[in-house]
Amino acid sequence: MQQSNPTEIVVIGAGVVGISAAIELQKRGKQVLVLDREGIGSGASKGNAGAFAFTDIVPLATPGIMRKAPGWLLDPLGPLSIPPAYALNIAPWMLRFWRASWRDRYAASLSAQAVLMNHCRAALERQIKEVDGEALIRREGQLQLFESEAEFRASLPTWDLRRDHGIPFDLLDSPEQIAEVQPGLNRRFTHAGFTPTWMNTVDPARWTSHLAAQFTARGGRVERAGVVALTRSDSGVTLSTTDGDVPAGQVIVAAGAWSHQLAATLDDHIPLETERGYNTTLPAGAFDLRTHLTFGGHGFVVTRINDGVRVGGAVELGGLKLAPNYKRADTLLAKAGRFLPALNLEGGTQWMGFRPSLPDSLPVIDRSARAPQVLYALGHGHLGLTQSAGTAELIADLATGAKPVLDLTPYASTRF
Repeated sequence: MQQSNPTEIVVIGAGVVGISAAIELQKRGKQVLVLDREGIGSGASKGNAGAFAFTDIVPLATPGIMRKAPGWLLDPLGPLSIPPAYALNIAPWMLRFWRASWRDRYAASLSAQAVLMNHCRAALERQIKEVDGEALIRREGQLQLFESEAEFRASLPTWDLRRDHGIPFDLLDSPEQIAEVQPGLNRRFTHAGFTPTWMNTVDPARWTSHLAAQFTARGGRVERAGVVALTRSDSGVTLSTTDGDVPAGQVIVAAGAWSHQLAATLDDHIPLETERGYNTTLPAGAFDLRTHLTFGGHGFVVTRINDGVRVGGAVELGGLKLAPNYKRADTLLAKAGRFLPALNLEGGTQWMGFRPSLPDSLPVIDRSARAPQVLYALGHGHLGLTQSAGTAELIADLATGAKPVLDLTPYASTRF
């Protein structure tokens, strides 16, 4: 696909963040080409839980979390684990993660996340209207479940934070109240918090494909090519790809867990790591699921995907090269069977995907420090779908010279 004439803007990555950015730039009159090594929505945008988790404003790096680190190494099937074979590789990232958990950094990250979430919620509603996407959206709320009064009370500060940021919720304190929202749960779950404004897509793969179809129908191009390096040029940026060089006026890097490799070719060193997520998708009729279920104490969710059920989550900080450990998916599915006794566990399809994670749980939305024609929209962790529409608007502001509606300092590429 060697080109001689530069494309105005090339977006690297055809996941939900990259495609959303392409649509937003196209809306603003830009000529946009999207490149992806595997095609539309082939990574985490395909296999995630389908949740727009705007209420998830609390960073993963919370005060005191490092006291749990030894246990992560000892429990390869736990909700947050580090494979021993990857422990040395991730040590520098873990030091930054530890620093992000200090109370000053934690408070700043939480505030920045809440501000970004408010923007992203409004941006999603604009995007849904723009692409005629309401048929692919579910507005059924979310139930966060607790197994004891002690566990529930330990969670109360996070509910106070949600209240402070205007997030509506109802707290439930009996299995009977929980059953009114979602019948069929094991009575071991005695308390819950219900967030009624929580949203899901019927299927993240369908949502990303729908966005891509809207983009191409309006004249945008999506092509398969692996981008291996970026170089500043007289015309802007040259992308070295597996199919030849591609010149561009500007480039937006939204390549998920591989984004830092491209940034490094410009000598931008962004401490991006990989949260490997696992799930099992059960066929239609597996369970009468009426809302998104979050089992926070066990690190996984149960959600409707089309007419089936997806059981997945947990965090495995294991990089891009280790073989998948599908025992993690098996463990989550077995727990779901105990927690939802009527759940039919037969006929499931397993998946593992890479979620791009930064130590403070905030994304990078910024220009390159080395090449101002290159912009970064990366590092959303498990919130890529959630923050895709809002990130698209902000990165389009930067690309077109408009003043972003948010102060982007907390999301700077150089903050580490």
